[in-house]
Amino acid sequence: MASKLFSDFGSLRVNNHIEWNVFLFIMPLHPCFGRKFLKMTEVIAPFAETPRRLDAIDRKILRVLQQDATLSVAEIGERVGLSSTPCWKRIQRMEGEGIITGKVALVDQYKIGLGLSVFVSVESDDHSDAWLKKFADAVSVMPEVMEFYRLAGDVDYMLRVVVADMQSYDVFYKRLISAVALKNVTSRFAMEKIKSVTALPVPAYEAA
Repeated sequence: MASKLFSDFGSLRVNNHIEWNVFLFIMPLHPCFGRKFLKMTEVIAPFAETPRRLDAIDRKILRVLQQDATLSVAEIGERVGLSSTPCWKRIQRMEGEGIITGKVALVDQYKIGLGLSVFVSVESDDHSDAWLKKFADAVSVMPEVMEFYRLAGDVDYMLRVVVADMQSYDVFYKRLISAVALKNVTSRFAMEKIKSVTALPVPAYEAA
């Protein structure tokens, strides 16, 4: 039996997310048949809200926060040309969307006794998913490893490691090579830190 299909949409915005209450109203062409209501979730998957594009003010806020996250909302707003409330809402939205992932204190590694930085390149004969998971799980729980990358080229993986001294690195090295089977491990020791920043270069806003 053919039916006419109508839809009724109701929406509620909560914390910058749209929750849709959508119902399908099926009206049979023949009057002898009853009407039926179906929730949209019974028919199709719910729609995902598209993240809003970062505008020029959002980008200014990110630059300010990356330089000093201890500033009050009022101080941040003053620097980007906003009052406190809209500035706070923008920061909350970017946190909710995962653009701002956290706020931390930056510690000088040398002043806490971590004077040795080592770049460790790793080669492996095994490139299976199972091996990579085992290797990644092992490396991820090693506190000395600050960064861990999988690379293209003649080296498979690169680790940035910070330790107190050569003896401490030797302990780390033995723990690393015992975690999984490795083809080759090459350690390169930093002589001097010339540049080290945490602030990302936020691209300038380009109007669509």
